[in-house]
Amino acid sequence: MDLQPRATEHGARRHHSHAEVGLGRLAPLLAAAKNGGITEQLDLAYEVNRCWALDFVHDALYCGRTFRTLNVIDEANRECLTIEVGTSIPSVRLIRVLDRLIDCYGAPEAIRCDKGPEMCSQAFTDWAADRGIHIRYIQPGKPNQNAFIERFNRTYCTEVLDAYLFSTLEQVRAITDRWLRDDNEYRPHASLGDIPPVQFLPRLTTVQNLYQRVPT
Repeated sequence: MDLQPRATEHGARRHHSHAEVGLGRLAPLLAAAKNGGITEQLDLAYEVNRCWALDFVHDALYCGRTFRTLNVIDEANRECLTIEVGTSIPSVRLIRVLDRLIDCYGAPEAIRCDKGPEMCSQAFTDWAADRGIHIRYIQPGKPNQNAFIERFNRTYCTEVLDAYLFSTLEQVRAITDRWLRDDNEYRPHASLGDIPPVQFLPRLTTVQNLYQRVPT
């Protein structure tokens, strides 16, 4: 089956993790988060690798088979470090993806995420502790406390997952990889003064092809 644009009537079949929250400009989200009594304040990082944010998004192929994406961004420049696509992404695979990212970019000081089972697992918390990475959990039911990744998820869903009817995971990965490179390197981001993420805060690395999907 060829890749087709997603028709509007198929929207009811889809399920997103937090991605359907109505998110506007980032400033109102930061204000709302501040007023929500966050244990870990959503602050602005001015250097890469201060804090990464991660979240899962759920969707389904045309045949009805469900899949997930693991989205990881750097909060300082909103650069997406990877979008991992799979039918199952347990804590072991999550750790494997993060280890590969650390090999490429270095380790973050902290990771912001919700209290999903993968991020609350003993394996993940031990992994973070061993590497000196602080886990900044958001409060249940308050996705605005992870506003940077929520805004990214909304854009990704609108422009990729909502835009096509995918028949295979390979199609999802191919379209995602092309979109991700464009979003990181060429698309002006209004929250960054209409500058692409990699120009707003470049990161020092010798790794080439940074925005290819991380193999697992």
